[in-house]
Amino acid sequence: MKKTLAVAATTALLAVASACGSEDDGDSKGGGPDKADLVVWLNGADTPQPARDWLKKTFEEQNPGSTLTIEQQEWEGLVERLTTALTSADQTPDVVEVGNTQAPTFTTVGAFSDLTDDLADLGGDDLLPGFVDGATVDGKTYAVPYYAGSTYVFYRKDLFEDAGITAVPTTMDEFVDAATKLKEKSGKADFSGYWLPGKDWRDGAALLWDAGGDFAAPDGDGWKGTLSTPESIAGLTAFQGLYDAASGAPADANEADPVTPFCAGKIGMMSRPGWVYGMLTDPKSGCPKLAKNVGVFALPGSDGGPAPVLLGGSDIAISAKSPNQDLSRKVLALMLSDEYQTILAEAGLTPARESFASKLGDDEFARATVEAASNAKLTPAAAAWATVEGKFVLEDLYSEIAQGGDVAKLAAEADETITAELN
Repeated sequence: MKKTLAVAATTALLAVASACGSEDDGDSKGGGPDKADLVVWLNGADTPQPARDWLKKTFEEQNPGSTLTIEQQEWEGLVERLTTALTSADQTPDVVEVGNTQAPTFTTVGAFSDLTDDLADLGGDDLLPGFVDGATVDGKTYAVPYYAGSTYVFYRKDLFEDAGITAVPTTMDEFVDAATKLKEKSGKADFSGYWLPGKDWRDGAALLWDAGGDFAAPDGDGWKGTLSTPESIAGLTAFQGLYDAASGAPADANEADPVTPFCAGKIGMMSRPGWVYGMLTDPKSGCPKLAKNVGVFALPGSDGGPAPVLLGGSDIAISAKSPNQDLSRKVLALMLSDEYQTILAEAGLTPARESFASKLGDDEFARATVEAASNAKLTPAAAAWATVEGKFVLEDLYSEIAQGGDVAKLAAEADETITAELN
């Protein structure tokens, strides 16, 4: 990445800050009309349709004369779209979903309304604390958790048996060995013993962290990229080795669509959040018969415990420029209500309220969720981390590594870019 990308990202975020004003301007203090047409942005297909239907129906029943429209956004390019949309009351969505690793960038520039006084009514201490902390700036909270989800490994039991793998792996070495055996047994170039698209840095992070590396670290009053440390180089090299030995996914693809290759019989194992199982069993868009062969386990680490995987998930927030502050708060309350959180949990998403974790059930999927989350990690807590994600720094790095690039050289270049972005 060129240094100019860091300048462009910083300029865009400064535009958000300028347009939104300070956190103390009048726009985000409440109020607005009693009736309005609200727009909610939800990202990807993670939120199940029953939850969307319930939210729209319930909000409109409780607020006669108002309407609620849910617009689905894709994760790719979300930072840029939010940067544009949050600057004007004429075009802003009222309520937005944002990745928990992206939230600090927007909370620090006044793009979201202050929800501090609403926290108790929205769940208080029952809300996932790490997500609340990540959306809190100078003692004020600007977003609340929506759902969380640590990835775990989905595997084909029938293919394990065919490859002579008699038990699920319990160490990282055993996992790599199993993935390699599945790939070799298939004899097909496009088959993945372990599905690992080249741009999939989020699952690649597990190998980085397992080796003791990281993306960035505090450096005085700023941050610096740390992908060139010996530990990080070892983790990136492990990613390259696993991709070469076990993945049949394209080096220039991301992890956005696991269902298509899985249902085509091209995946032996893959790391995905729990809600993907619901996508596999969907009679219209999935493959229920093939999904019956699926088992799950937490990705094992080198020490025999669970590997450190990315604690993914989302926050929800109100645009500071929304003219419908009070109605937007009613939407947030519904999204954190007992009914809505139960729908999310039963669909395999870790609910935003900790007391609803039991709704995940007690089957192997729920157990894998809990075990994977026990050693989950977050991306660096830098205010500008979303600029790194928004400019695809890590996608480019991992993709080039998957294509056989020089790991040390690529890591050094990424460190330079990350350091510029974060400072």
